[in-house]
Amino acid sequence: MLLALACGTEQSGSTPDASRQPTQGFEPPVAVNAESPIAYPPELYEEGVEGTVVLRLFVDETGAVVPESTRIAEGSGYLELDSAALAGVAAMHFAPAWRDGAPVATLFLQPVHFRHPDSLPSGG
Repeated sequence: MLLALACGTEQSGSTPDASRQPTQGFEPPVAVNAESPIAYPPELYEEGVEGTVVLRLFVDETGAVVPESTRIAEGSGYLELDSAALAGVAAMHFAPAWRDGAPVATLFLQPVHFRHPDSLPSGG
């Protein structure tokens, strides 16, 4: 099963990377789960159904997701994919966003791509 959190992942586990401290500007939160906590619904996987769900997430200054703020910003067209993306939010871990050298709370969009390994690559 291929599933990607488009925000990126770090292989450091589920704790924020303390060395990630910019001195100026803004850096968005970064997913730190070693593997995606979002399960591809087995029946849709077997059928080769694919889609992208865009979640609206709010993380606090420690990088913790505030679950009650989570919404679907853009659905995949499949209720089961949308539900699977929402169900995995509780297990998502992020390094916090940074603004001018300090961790900050932020609202952001997190795409979740459900891709079957047997699908043909798009593009050419």
